[in-house]
Amino acid sequence: MLIRKAGPDDAAAVAAIILPTIRAGATYALDPEMPVADALAYWLGHDRETFVAVAEGAIVGTYYLRANQAGGGSHVCNCGYMTDAAATGRGIARAMAEHSFDRARARGFVAMQFNFVVSTNAPAVRLWQSLGFAIVGRLPRAFRHPTHGFVDALVMHRPL
Repeated sequence: MLIRKAGPDDAAAVAAIILPTIRAGATYALDPEMPVADALAYWLGHDRETFVAVAEGAIVGTYYLRANQAGGGSHVCNCGYMTDAAATGRGIARAMAEHSFDRARARGFVAMQFNFVVSTNAPAVRLWQSLGFAIVGRLPRAFRHPTHGFVDALVMHRPL
């Protein structure tokens, strides 16, 4: 698998990955009705570096990397990851995470923080914990899940 920076020609493939996840409304605190252009502007925004994972000639995952906060918090980064539903279970999220750790270190970040991991997203929580993330905070009933109702969101952190 190859992980490379996303380019302008990747927008349609990125949209095909992120839109089903956004529309499902179960793992990201984004409006499920978000227009395509807004979803792409969010994922490919000027304040972040976006990458794609390519396997067998197809884009199968994408992630972004950005500073979690400005100023005094700019040494900690934040990322978002999404994998094509058809490619789930193939280690793509893990490979993107490991790539993001290297890229974050190269950019001078000293830690990575996820501000809002939906507690019912068990595969993600397990993956992040297996990669050294600790749950450092819990936001009670902070996310309105489409089938589980109000569930907790987790703040997860890991030194780089």
